[in-house]
Amino acid sequence: MADLVTALGLAVAIEGLLYALFPNAMKKMMLQVLAQPQSSLRTAGLVAAIAGVGLIWLVRR
Repeated sequence: MADLVTALGLAVAIEGLLYALFPNAMKKMMLQVLAQPQSSLRTAGLVAAIAGVGLIWLVRR
């Protein structure tokens, strides 16, 4: 459970850092995301989730 909370904290910290360092780029990215069809976002999310689980599996084995 501690690893999960640590991972979530790291993800929030990295995202916050991106917003702090590149606010205009993050705004532009959000506009681009809003213009994408739902199916593309769903596919990208699924691919990212699988890649993340795969990376964790590689590191933990």
